[in-house]
Amino acid sequence: MGPLGGVRRGRSWPYIPSVLRSRAEVGSHGALSLISKVPSLHVLDNPAWSALTGNQRRLGQFVGAAARFDPEISPFGAFAVEPGPSEWADMAELVGPGGVVATTGCTGTPPPGWILEFDGTGVQMTGERLVVESVGRAMGSDEVVPLGADDADDILELVDLTRPGPFAPRTYEFGGYVGIRRHRQLVAMAGERMRPEGWAEVSAVSTHPEHRRQGLAELLVRVVVAGIVAREETPYLHTGVDNVDAIRLYEAMGFTIRRHTPFVGARAPGEPTPTT
Repeated sequence: MGPLGGVRRGRSWPYIPSVLRSRAEVGSHGALSLISKVPSLHVLDNPAWSALTGNQRRLGQFVGAAARFDPEISPFGAFAVEPGPSEWADMAELVGPGGVVATTGCTGTPPPGWILEFDGTGVQMTGERLVVESVGRAMGSDEVVPLGADDADDILELVDLTRPGPFAPRTYEFGGYVGIRRHRQLVAMAGERMRPEGWAEVSAVSTHPEHRRQGLAELLVRVVVAGIVAREETPYLHTGVDNVDAIRLYEAMGFTIRRHTPFVGARAPGEPTPTT
């Protein structure tokens, strides 16, 4: 990561794992017109941009060379290219005064006036070599159930406890969410997030501290992966570079490390506009 210059460091941001510490809405053509100017990258080198200008365009908002998901669904945004002052100005217009955005891939360094909320490194892993069961077989145990809007409060309670990464009130709308309940309490879950062309991210893998080391995370990841492969897409995921236990589990399942990737969260200059 580059020097922080005039960037101020902010308070700890909700739902960020400890390993990562250290407005106008326009049509999608506004972003698509920039594709010819973007250097040739693998879609996973800039996954949020690839998803927002592709499979998940309907969830996106765009200004110039900046894009973001609907903030009720995800705090992630993206830049078409490694951002400089002009791209950060586009993002500031998009998120509004005091707005927060998380980025990965092309992150750059937030310019003076922005508050740095977090800045860390993650590991990106891909699952081309996974041995995948059918969805029905992967579901296996009767404990595994699909999750959706009716489970939103329980999902957010588990997220608040386990801090799996950037999460928003409606992140489950990315789809593919499954969970396990014990005595009606949601004790484990996993789902999907960014879907660049041909790929789908396994995300929000969470297990209640009192229910760990029972194989629940692996079971749920296998269920999510089976759903991804059934659509003829390839699974990938991110985890913290220091999250040794998770990396070991994913490698045992057949995931391989593709690259180390930056994660940056930043708050735009100015005070948020009060809501009525």
